[in-house]
Amino acid sequence: MLSVFDLLVMHPFVADLPAGWLHRIALHARPVHHVSGFRLFREDTPADRLWLVHSGDVAIDMCVPGRGDIVVEHLGAGSVVGWSWLLPPHRYRFGAKVADDIRAVEVDAAHVRSLIAEDAELGRELESRLLAVVADRLLAARNRLVELYVFPGDHGH
Repeated sequence: MLSVFDLLVMHPFVADLPAGWLHRIALHARPVHHVSGFRLFREDTPADRLWLVHSGDVAIDMCVPGRGDIVVEHLGAGSVVGWSWLLPPHRYRFGAKVADDIRAVEVDAAHVRSLIAEDAELGRELESRLLAVVADRLLAARNRLVELYVFPGDHGH
């Protein structure tokens, strides 16, 4: 069985970080397996964890009054799920539900915030990587809006 450190080394988000940093993160992480239908978190609940997905699929959703939970994006292997923990008020901005069984490393966000506060270099690196994740998600949302408005009725899903 692989250790949490081994799983971190295998995830593209953190694979190239110095071993010392990975060991510090690994102390506050654990491997998880969640089956399809399991809800990782709901929109506007305390953002206390993040997941580094190794396999499976997570549906990112938002609650739309009168329509329920609407899926806005799917994240698979190599993805980071949950970035809202980084910024106050530390509440998830979307929801996340397992769409296809996942294997992931679940990381305690409060401890990562402490590591960032203690080590400015580690903090800059993690914040930069998370900013890239947020930028990618923004681009994906933009592309989805273009699909919806340029090709109304043909949502491809």
